[in-house]
Amino acid sequence: GTDLRTSNQPMAPRVMTAQARVSCLLWLLLASSVRAGVKPEKTKMECYKDVKGTIYDYEAISLDGKERIQFKQFTGKFILFVNVATYCDLTAQYLDLNTLQEELKVFSFVVLGFPCNQFGKQEPGENSEILPGLKYVRPGEDYVPNFQLFAKGDVNGEKEQGLFTFLKRACPHPSETVADSLKRVSWEPVRVHDIRWNFEKFLVGPDGVPLMRWAHQVPVSAVKADILAYLEHLQTM
Repeated sequence: GTDLRTSNQPMAPRVMTAQARVSCLLWLLLASSVRAGVKPEKTKMECYKDVKGTIYDYEAISLDGKERIQFKQFTGKFILFVNVATYCDLTAQYLDLNTLQEELKVFSFVVLGFPCNQFGKQEPGENSEILPGLKYVRPGEDYVPNFQLFAKGDVNGEKEQGLFTFLKRACPHPSETVADSLKRVSWEPVRVHDIRWNFEKFLVGPDGVPLMRWAHQVPVSAVKADILAYLEHLQTM
C-alpha cells in the first residue's frame, strides 16, 4: 500500500473538503428540520356564525344567457358553489362533481358551477364554447355536467359577482398566504379572502347561510366526506 508518511499529496485541501462536507450536511439537516416544523396549510374553513343576509338575496345568469336564476328557488337545499374552468389541471373535478350531485341529491343537495377566466386564463372562450369544450376536450369523452352552469364572470376584484362578495365575506379563506397563490392572476383590489384558484368550493345550508369553504386543491371526495360528517352531526343535535 501507499506510505502516507512519504506521500507528496498535500493534506490541507483534504481537511478543508471534509470540513465543507460536514458544514453542508449540517445545513441540510437544519433546513429539513425547519421545513418539517412548518405548520401544514389549512384547506377547509368554517364560515362565520353571524353572517348578515343569505344567498337568497342574489341571482345569476344561466350559461345560455336565457334565464336569470334567483337562488331563492333553492330554498331548503344544500348548495355547493364552485368556480370552474375548462382548461385547468383540476378540470377532472367536473367528473367528481357529477358523481357528488348524483350521490347526495337524496339529501336535497345541488352543485352550481360558475366559469371564470381570472386564474391563468383557463376559461378563455365564450359562454357558447364552454359545454363543447367540456364534451370534446377536457374532461372530454362526451362529458356533460349534470348540474347547473352559469354565465362566465369574475369572482374577485372590482367586477366580481355579488354572490361571491357575499360568500367571501361570510367565509374566510383557509390559507393565510395570498401572494404565492396569486402570481398568475390579475385583478384589483386584491383582498385577503379572495378566491385563489379554480375549483374552490363553498357550502351553503338549507337556510341560505354559508357553512364551509374549501381550497381548490381539496379533492371532491374529501368535500363529500366533510358534508356527510356535517349531515350526521345534524342528526345528533
